Amino acid sequence: MADLHALVARLEQNIGLALLGKPEPVRQSLVALLAEGHLLVEDAPGVGKTSLAKAISKSLDCNFTRLQFTPDMLPSDILGSSVYLPNLGNFEFRKGPIFTNVLLADEINRTTPRTQSALLEAMSEGQVSIEGTTYALEAPFFVLATQNPFEFEGTYPLPENQLDRFMICIEIGYPARDVEKEVLVNHRSGQPVDRIGPVISSDELRQLQLATREVKVDDSINDYILDLVTATRTHEELQLGVSTRGAITLYRAVQSQAFLSGRDYAIPDDVKALAGPVLAHRIVLKGVMREGQRERSKTVIRQILNKTATPS
Repeated sequence: MADLHALVARLEQNIGLALLGKPEPVRQSLVALLAEGHLLVEDAPGVGKTSLAKAISKSLDCNFTRLQFTPDMLPSDILGSSVYLPNLGNFEFRKGPIFTNVLLADEINRTTPRTQSALLEAMSEGQVSIEGTTYALEAPFFVLATQNPFEFEGTYPLPENQLDRFMICIEIGYPARDVEKEVLVNHRSGQPVDRIGPVISSDELRQLQLATREVKVDDSINDYILDLVTATRTHEELQLGVSTRGAITLYRAVQSQAFLSGRDYAIPDDVKALAGPVLAHRIVLKGVMREGQRERSKTVIRQILNKTATPS
């Protein structure tokens, strides 16, 4: 177990080289990665969303694909398509960019809901079905998507079923002044992320993911998770509460948070730390305006946390 935790520390430190002064987003990214979930980063341009994705992929000895989402993109541009071969007289399937280990879906909300839906099966079941044939994706499979929540021109809001596929939704935020000064110095000779190399293999990552599943969660923690989830379904400001899949996702994220903290058991603080990032994007506020209401959603989750009894 000590060897596995050493791997985690090495991975966390390596990713932090590309995202200075932001240990929390790095830790939350690893929570999703080790729990076999997916990550959505919502923030302004230029704060390090793509750098975070590149740092994660370069720290792992596995395949990485970056896909720039645009309004004219089709599902086949993600999944692949069949090509007719005249010399053989039949069709051959050519795999699309989704057949990778780490997929950066850059500006995911710039493509249509039809194209966004091409990711649903892959993110939920680790496979894609094309023209009546199902293709399994190679593990590990990790989707890191980015979107700019402050720009609405030419964008398509992610539907609830797409948001529900992301384990964690985070922000990076602007760095402190002294950290930003260090960033300027580090960029003098190029992008720091370009100097990052792999520190763990895909097999070692799989070992970490399997070890995360072994983290013990006491029955009182399970009740605590369900109390929070139930409260979202009866809250007066919410039209839609957290689904059962959301409860399972929080459970898996809590296991990952405990493992990253060097423990083989979960505690209530693990739930408190992740309730916002895991649940806020899964609830729907009452009213016509839903887009741009993420801050209010986070406030509602904090209110529920404050009102829910913590297990002793």
